[in-house]
Amino acid sequence: MSDYTQMWSSLGLDLKAHDALLSVLGGAYTDIFLSQKNRPEGMKYFDFVMSEVHGLRIKELMDAKAQGRKVIGSYCVFVPEELILAVDGVSVGLCAGAEFNFEGAETVLPRNTCALIKSAFGFKLGRVCPYLEASDVVVGENTCDGKKKSYEILGKLVNDLYVMDLPQMKSETGRALLKEEYRKFIKKLEDVSGKKVTTESLQKGIDIVNAKRNAMKRLAEIRSADPAPISGLDALLVNQVYFYDDPVRFTESVNKLCDELEERVKKGIGVYPNGAPRVIVSGCPMAVPNWKLPMVIESSNAVIVGEESCVGERGARWLTEAKGGTVDSLLDQITDRYFQVECAIFTPNPSRVDYVKQMAKKLGAKGIIHYSLQFCQPYIVESGIAEKELEGAGIPTLRLETDYSQEDAGQLKTRVEAFIERINKK
Repeated sequence: MSDYTQMWSSLGLDLKAHDALLSVLGGAYTDIFLSQKNRPEGMKYFDFVMSEVHGLRIKELMDAKAQGRKVIGSYCVFVPEELILAVDGVSVGLCAGAEFNFEGAETVLPRNTCALIKSAFGFKLGRVCPYLEASDVVVGENTCDGKKKSYEILGKLVNDLYVMDLPQMKSETGRALLKEEYRKFIKKLEDVSGKKVTTESLQKGIDIVNAKRNAMKRLAEIRSADPAPISGLDALLVNQVYFYDDPVRFTESVNKLCDELEERVKKGIGVYPNGAPRVIVSGCPMAVPNWKLPMVIESSNAVIVGEESCVGERGARWLTEAKGGTVDSLLDQITDRYFQVECAIFTPNPSRVDYVKQMAKKLGAKGIIHYSLQFCQPYIVESGIAEKELEGAGIPTLRLETDYSQEDAGQLKTRVEAFIERINKK
């Protein structure tokens, strides 16, 4: 890795804490990912991205800023990348996947706040997230109550926080609210960038993001093969890099990986033996470097063949229909696309469980592991509904509630192993 010390210093990072964080994450990455056997060659690109995730990629962001482009950081898939690209902006996901500086976060947040929110605050207060510090605008969204109230505090810690309201019911009123919020977001983007969203620029943004989603849909479909041509850990990593990388380069790299995986499928090459227990992980998103549960599952001789998550199929499943000759008509298509996302914030939300059933069938999964972060009320409440319906449909389901620490890793492994034994017997 090149020496990025001056760049990190210019962003105001705590260099000592940042070095310690990178050291821990680098060691974890080596142990979890690079120790896997028979990995696809195409994963070397994603290994490189992770080795430079706070280095070269940040330099690219700083170079873009020097050219007058704006970096827009966000925490949620409800923030449309299409709109950001339409003003020649750069969209990046922000740090929220590790137990870092929770002590600092708890000076401004209650202890019984979910790990994702505390992580975002821990990274900010600890000054170790270069993506956050490089962002010209940080976009929050009123998904859950925890985020909604925490943004009142975060707004005092960042230079420009823009909060987007979201509907909680899938009704005509809810759709109208979402479109209006996206219209206001366009105005914000135009104001900070000095550029106008045009039909042509918005069409281009839609095309770029659709290509990226199509590559991810291709990867998801390949994972139906038995033996599995790629591990769940590596597939999750690709889904995580989705939020950080240059979208055109990322799309090319995913398609290149898929070319290799399709050849593997033809030759019957897999990372696990034919007939290995196949599971789907459903529930809360897993941001970098939240790899604990997938590591537990795949070290228990099962393979994850799909993620029903915002960092997974829920994040990339739908395309934006590129039809309409005006910005407003294209905005209708964007609204319709995002309004389909089956987040647990919506009530009721029956289509999410319906899709988990579809995933199990098309991917040949023998069981569902429902993952909830502690204190994430929407997914914890919905997990009981999901378990009852999936079990009733004959699909074994395991509900797990955890955080970002390693303290419960042993307990999780015991429960996962018992679940794997159950689906093996079935």
